[in-house]
Amino acid sequence: MTAPVVWGPTFAEMRNPNLVPRELRARALAALEGDPLNPVNLYNITWHDAEGKVVAFLFPRELSGVDANILVLSGRRFPGGSPKVGAVYSILIEKQLAGDTRPGEHTIVCPSTGNYGIGGAWVGPRMNYASLVVLPAEMSRERFEKIKAYGAQVIATPGCESNVKEIFDKVKELRADKKNRVLEQFSEFGNYRFHYGVTGPSAIEAVRALAVDHKVGNGRIAAFVSAMGSAGTIAAGDRIKDEFPAAVTVGLEPVQCPTLYSVGFGGHAIEGIGDKHVTWIHNVKAMDFLMCIDDQDCLRGLQLVQEGTATLVKELGVPEAGARELVCKLGVSGICNVLGSIKTAKLLGLGRTDTVVTVATDAFDRYPSVLARLTAERGPMTEREAVRRAEIFRGAKLDWVQEGTRANRERWHNQKYFTWVEQQGKTVEELNALAGEAFWARQRALIPEIDAALKSARGF
Repeated sequence: MTAPVVWGPTFAEMRNPNLVPRELRARALAALEGDPLNPVNLYNITWHDAEGKVVAFLFPRELSGVDANILVLSGRRFPGGSPKVGAVYSILIEKQLAGDTRPGEHTIVCPSTGNYGIGGAWVGPRMNYASLVVLPAEMSRERFEKIKAYGAQVIATPGCESNVKEIFDKVKELRADKKNRVLEQFSEFGNYRFHYGVTGPSAIEAVRALAVDHKVGNGRIAAFVSAMGSAGTIAAGDRIKDEFPAAVTVGLEPVQCPTLYSVGFGGHAIEGIGDKHVTWIHNVKAMDFLMCIDDQDCLRGLQLVQEGTATLVKELGVPEAGARELVCKLGVSGICNVLGSIKTAKLLGLGRTDTVVTVATDAFDRYPSVLARLTAERGPMTEREAVRRAEIFRGAKLDWVQEGTRANRERWHNQKYFTWVEQQGKTVEELNALAGEAFWARQRALIPEIDAALKSARGF
């Protein structure tokens, strides 16, 4: 039985919501808080707020310990609380336009290690699809609760964040059911296109506004820093380089699971990243540096910014407004991205006019149970402990850094073979095609074509 087809925004409208018809934009903004499950919220898939400004904040220099400006794009205002909703929507809309996926007839399956699954749980029912999320059992309790609250079913697979092979195995079983349509974030280029076409331009806009409106920075991006889960977000670096060719793209992964760094493996606690394989959509030839971040630094750093506000102000000189702004705005992967940005600023010797951009792909609402567990294991956040933990940020070391040399980029590319050719049915010829810049240029060039097809389908 079919259901009404629901369409949403184009890439251009997600990039600039002022392009959405005024009445539709007003209804979407009203629904964001008042009716968050209304499908009109598809038109709130954007980095921008109601005033048309990119939602971002500066990480306090007093805590970072570096002169460079660290600007964090905040994804907490997206429907579902994460920009991953944009990746799900972009993949689904492309399949719906192609006629491969039809509401009421097909169930969308979203293999995930966290936020993508929540995004799939939100997007699917809003577009009249049943949603099924496949998620590792050891992810935070809040993730499972949100998925169910948005109306999706969930299958818990064995393991933690880095156990993606187990997810792939379950998805292979689910593909046997002809009603299932897998929206696979690790290899579907709608994910890449969302971040190239929406996140990248939003970062550029935010940095220019920072310079013009607040007289901070020089209006250029010196570096873009992003941890890799699906490696969708790091595609924003490709767009930033179009605008600022000297900008550096830095990828992050956990010390406990250094897959690209040393063909390493292992479990870790930075939910949303470090999935123990090199994703198909990761343009590794465009990554200039790779850094590894300790998951315990991320957990302890999150507890500091969440519970140590008074100490940050009193003992470390962080302005009260800046310290309070950090509360509830960062998750574990957000802290990871900030730590990577600090290391990047140190590595490149950046100064007060330079700006490093990173992202907070979710917020604290996904982690109360994680922090409660950390408190039980490590004790409460005392003033003395808060001062000591500030060194996680201020004292960030330049260890676990690997440059994107020709040899390293070639190795990162070749590592895709083991997951995608040996396990997931890709061919060597397809893998070789990924090594050329022309391939990625073709993927980016599809954005205006998709926008034109979408506008035609929805009738405006």
